[in-house]
Amino acid sequence: MLRRLYARVLSLAGSRKAPWALAVVSFTESSFFPIPPDVMLAPMVLARRERAFVYAGICTAASVAGGVLGYAIGYFLEPLGLALLKLMGHAEGREAFQAWFSEWGLAVILIKGLTPVPYKLVTIASGLAQFSFFTFLWASVVTRGARFFLTAAILKYYGPALLAEFERRMGLYVMVGGGLLVSLWVLWKLLG
Repeated sequence: MLRRLYARVLSLAGSRKAPWALAVVSFTESSFFPIPPDVMLAPMVLARRERAFVYAGICTAASVAGGVLGYAIGYFLEPLGLALLKLMGHAEGREAFQAWFSEWGLAVILIKGLTPVPYKLVTIASGLAQFSFFTFLWASVVTRGARFFLTAAILKYYGPALLAEFERRMGLYVMVGGGLLVSLWVLWKLLG
């Protein structure tokens, strides 16, 4: 069953509508959607390696645009922003986010924008804290671009070898990856 799902994702990744779907996922993930665009980016690059950097550009542009929406939600729609952050396990009030950003500010955006930590957390919290929009915007372009272009480059140049290894031991990698994600989530909850 896992192999069929994998084959289906790869075939969808090579379709004509895949770039639009990638843009939608990248946009919505930055403000409210739970699934990261990497889930689509990786198979799309593997299906059409010559378009790796085009796909990374789509991810970056759509993610930053979605980040602007997340910022606007936090800035203009505070009750909705606080509710979304509470759903993600961060029930702190506006004052807490302002203190967080006045102490760490740019570092929060630069570090969290590169990691798998939900970017929507950064975008909404930036708006709630009324962090400098210009700084938020350029830092988002830098970090999201670095993340997606690095992912695309690795897959473009090393993808076939990585793909063959993944296909050979797919079940093992899915179990290890799932266990690692659960462990990181538990650790995040315990420390947060």
